[in-house]
Amino acid sequence: MANVTFVTVFFLLGFSEVWEFQIVHGVLFLVVYLAVLMSNLLIITLITLDLQLQTPMYFFLKNLSLLDVFLVSVPIPKFIVNNLTHNNSIPILGCASQVLLMASFSAGEIFVLTAMSYDRYVAICCPLHYEVLMSGGTCALMAAVSWAIGGLFGAVYTAGTFSMPFCGSNVIPQFFCEVSSLLRMSCSETPMIVYVSIGLGMCSGMSCFICIMISYIYIFSTVLKIPTTKGQSRAFSTCLPHLIVVTLFIITACFVYLKPPSNSPSVTERLLSVVYTVVPPTVNPVIYSLRNKDMKQALLGLLPKTPGQDSHFM
Repeated sequence: MANVTFVTVFFLLGFSEVWEFQIVHGVLFLVVYLAVLMSNLLIITLITLDLQLQTPMYFFLKNLSLLDVFLVSVPIPKFIVNNLTHNNSIPILGCASQVLLMASFSAGEIFVLTAMSYDRYVAICCPLHYEVLMSGGTCALMAAVSWAIGGLFGAVYTAGTFSMPFCGSNVIPQFFCEVSSLLRMSCSETPMIVYVSIGLGMCSGMSCFICIMISYIYIFSTVLKIPTTKGQSRAFSTCLPHLIVVTLFIITACFVYLKPPSNSPSVTERLLSVVYTVVPPTVNPVIYSLRNKDMKQALLGLLPKTPGQDSHFM
């Protein structure tokens, strides 16, 4: 029987092996990470403190911002430290934690985005029944189910991936622990639980996407019946950015988690991983909240007032 060395430590390849480029990448991602944290934590603070924002829409925005903070905090700090210390190693337990948390928060975010589309559907298409259909208990249940299903999917996905030994090359050609690369390193056949979790993830993701599309078909058909152009443009300006971000997030997430193993990922694959990990948490605050009039008023309410400020904003 041939000698087999089992892998206990992985090395994340990142984007460059040049020392100077690693420093640049580390600083760049540090700036982006701090911007994501500040913007999303600001949203969470405003929604928590301002009584005018205690509505279903902002409740789901708060959950989305929490998931964004958690999702971006899993791979990015490790990548920053690796680049600044020039040490790309990660133990197998740390790698398993990355897979578990990223899969859980990604799945949870997809379900929260689906709940947000349903909230917009009820608000625009069934405004008279909005308070009944989107009661506090219903919203809390929808959020709890989103987090629970995300955690369950992450646990099954991680258990299947790390239930087999790894041998051979221990270099992961990404800046985080990518499942397709881990499957390529497996010493044995991929267990059935991995295929089951991938199938469940694909079905859940497609189901959420279909539900979002159906919601927006009804939303757009209702908006087009609005007699004023101003009313239509306002509704479209709220819905279209959300739809774009949902599409971008689901497509890139499917690419990251469902693509077949590759021995040498292309630059495009690495860039798509960055898009999936960094772009949604960065643009979500701008699209969903910071451009929102209610959020701006809540922010102004927290700022210390100066003489003449009230008259300036009246």
